[in-house]
Order: sequence, then structure tokens, then C-alpha cells
Amino acid sequence: MSKIVVIGGSFAGITGALEARRKLGSQHEVTLISRSDSFVYIPSLIWVPFGWRNVKDISVPLRPVLEKHGVKFVQTEVTKVDPEQNRVITKGGDLDYDYLLVASGVSTRFDLIEGLGPDKNTYSVCTPGHAEHAREGWQKLIDDPGPVVVGASQGASCMGAGYEFLFNLEYAARQAGIRDRVDITWITPEPFLAHFGIGGMAGGEAMLKSFMKMFNINFVVNSEIDNVTEDAVILKNGRRLPYKYSMIIPPFNGARFVKESGGLGDEKGFIPVDDTYRHKKYPNVFAAGLAVAVPPPFATPVALGVPKTGFPSEESAKIASHNIAHLIHGEAEKLKTKPWGKIPGLCVMDAGHKEVVIVSNHLLKPRQFAIMVPNPLVNIGKRLLEKYFLWKTRRGLSYLL
Repeated sequence: MSKIVVIGGSFAGITGALEARRKLGSQHEVTLISRSDSFVYIPSLIWVPFGWRNVKDISVPLRPVLEKHGVKFVQTEVTKVDPEQNRVITKGGDLDYDYLLVASGVSTRFDLIEGLGPDKNTYSVCTPGHAEHAREGWQKLIDDPGPVVVGASQGASCMGAGYEFLFNLEYAARQAGIRDRVDITWITPEPFLAHFGIGGMAGGEAMLKSFMKMFNINFVVNSEIDNVTEDAVILKNGRRLPYKYSMIIPPFNGARFVKESGGLGDEKGFIPVDDTYRHKKYPNVFAAGLAVAVPPPFATPVALGVPKTGFPSEESAKIASHNIAHLIHGEAEKLKTKPWGKIPGLCVMDAGHKEVVIVSNHLLKPRQFAIMVPNPLVNIGKRLLEKYFLWKTRRGLSYLL
């Protein structure tokens, strides 16, 4: 019997655990460890601040889904991995493994910029708690309107969520009847609008520039934040952007336990893997989703990262878990390879009662096909995607797209 341990209960973790279970016979043991008891559909957190979703609306309890499909669930916090001894150390005890899949997500680095973060001067939608806190701030803005600064800091890798929040805030301000008293500025480390940390797509910059003009939103590219005070975002060039409400996406590092685990991760806590998502040093360790180290394949004046959320997280988890199953079955020659950059790009970006469908055959360049299609009438696509994914997750149908 082989013991497979998966760390993380979000997109990559639940997909990896269910797919490993599906590919392996009942004589093998699959265990998922998560400090949370629920899967949360993170892409919908952008709606929580405006009251269009509550966290419970987008949550699925992990235990019943996993145990129904023969996956053991352990709710605890991982503090360290000992890859030399094949052991995961948690606050609830140690677990041994034959194969490990690290799908543990990220840690936010608000501390890299003075005054940044929910505990200081800016809001965030990176976690359920952050999004609920951002709702409190939004209610205050409705009562006392003023300038707003939305964006991403240098080193951030999730510009898409920032754009979505921006356009939804603009729409929500119109709905609340305060738009004429809310001057909105978008700041981004991207060298141009719609770079997204993937090098951009043909027509994307022109499209988002037209959105900014249509919605009367100011924007600053190549921005670097020096510090954030109680009423202004200060850029490194000295520009001062006053605000009454600010939401800034921070840089991410890997999970904290990775940095406590010797050579398991790099200096930022991400896992170095080859194109099979197998650790470059430890052959029985794999990684998927946000935990994977993906060096940016481009140079930009201001540092930014590659996005790893959504479809790439699921796809990398499927590849990793299938490869674990092949190794257990003695089929090393069948290992599947797919570089991160060659995973297809599939995304529906909510633009505030409008949407943009983004499709490409590869996430990163070079690509043979890439298109951004605006839908100026409704924003139904992202909502349908949410309903589909929650339905799929509740039933444990990890093999579906």
C-alpha cells in the first residue's frame, strides 16, 4: 500500500486528492490536510465587499465530499515537511507519506510595504476574512464618499482580480448613487494595461484603455508603492494619491511551512518542479497550483509575477496526481509533461455588469491562438462558471474541466 498525502484544500488540493483517489485502487491511501474545513471559491470574493455574495454562498464543506470519495480528511495546520524522512509535521501530529503533493497556496506579503494591508491602511480580497473586512470599508465609503485607489503592488501576480474589483467597485458606486463623488485611480506594476503577468494579448491594452476612458478611471502603469498612509498611497516617484478607500493586491510568497522545510522550496517558499510537476530534488514530492515556482519569462521595468489561480491550478494538480499514480503502478515511462506556460489560458473577467472572455492555447507566449472577447451587455459568464464549479466540487467530479 502507498500513502499519498495532499496539503491544501483549495483548487489544486481538492482536485489532486480526488484525482489521485480516482486513479488508484482502494489498497492505496489518499489523505488531504487543510487548516480550513471548507473549500471557498476564491474568484467570487471580489463580490463579497459589495454584498453580492456572502462567503457561505461560495463555500463547500470538505469532509463530506472527500470522505464520500474515499479520501481521508485531516483538519490541521502543517508546520513543516521533512522530505528526507517522508514526513509531514502538523499541529495535530505527524503523517508519513510515500508520495506528497504540495498544493498549499500562498502567504500574503503586506509587510513588504509600509502601511499596506487590512491590519494597516488598505483593504484586500485575497481571503474570505479580507473580503468581509473590505465590505465594512465599502459601507463607510457609501456614507462618506471620496477618492478611491485600487490596484496591485510591485511583485504582485494576481492583477486579474484587481481589475475585476476595480470595475465592480465602479459599477457599485453608480448603483449606490455616489459615483460623482468617487474619483477612481488604478495603479499597477504592469508595463501596460492588460499585461496580466502573462505578457498581454493582442488587442488587450486597447480594450482596457477604452474601458478606463468609458468608466472615467485614472490609471498609472509601472507604478511602485513606497508606502501607504492613512489617507494616501505614496508612489516611489513621489506621486501622492489621496484616498478614502483603497484595495491593493499584495505580492505572494509560498506557504510559510515550506520555508521551514529545508530544501523543499525556494527563497520565497515556492516549490521548484520539472515539467511533470515533480520536485527537482525529491522524486516522491510533487507540487501544483499556487505552490509551484514559476519564474516570469519576461523582463519588466517593475517586478511582477505570473498568475497561477483557476484553470492552471486544476490542470497542474491533475498532471501531478496522474503522474503519482503512474509511478505507483510502475509506469514511469508514462509520466505526462506540460510546462506551466503551455497550459491553456481560460478566464472570464467580470468588468462590472460587463465581462471579457479570455482564451488562449498557451498561458504564456509563444501562443498560436489568443483572444479577448468583450460582452458589453451582461456578466453572466463568471456567474455561470461559479455555479458550475461549486456544483462540480460538491459532487467530487474532479475529472471535469
